Amino acid sequence: MSILTIFLIALALSMDAFAVSIASGIITRKQKVYHAFRFGLCFGGFQMLMPVLGWISGRMFYHLIAQVDHWLAFTLLFLVGSKMIYEAVKLEKLESVSKEISSAVLAVLGLATSIDALVVGLSLSFLNVSILAPVVIIGAVTFAMSFAGFMIGNKFGHIFEKKVEVLAGTILILIGFKILLEHLNIF
Repeated sequence: MSILTIFLIALALSMDAFAVSIASGIITRKQKVYHAFRFGLCFGGFQMLMPVLGWISGRMFYHLIAQVDHWLAFTLLFLVGSKMIYEAVKLEKLESVSKEISSAVLAVLGLATSIDALVVGLSLSFLNVSILAPVVIIGAVTFAMSFAGFMIGNKFGHIFEKKVEVLAGTILILIGFKILLEHLNIF
């Protein structure tokens, strides 16, 4: 498998993490670089871990994971997105609330956006491709995209304030629906 192919796979896998990072950057108002690094590290780390787990699982568990991966991603993104919308509406009356994504929510987002990487790892094991280069490239690309996405969301998200927070939650829910529809061959 060529480096270009691996890079394109990494770029495709990082798109959900990029979108979630933008949405999260919108609602986080302090310590921009620190939080961007947290998001990059978490999402990049999950995107590195999941292909390895997929590689290790191999053919034995493929049929089980393939049947539920889209439902798991959808459910996690729907719950987190709904919580973001609820909190944006609930906290709209409070003037000086500073929102920060907790480590637990960040881990759930990292897991939800990396489930496709698990399937990529399974696929690579079926193709007898070495896992080292893909894992390093996928992790690095996802780190960079997540870091950049968070900074973009943080810098430009304040323009629209509360409405953007609702939009950020909606984006997460829509990503969940997209994953679900793609796996059900509807979209």
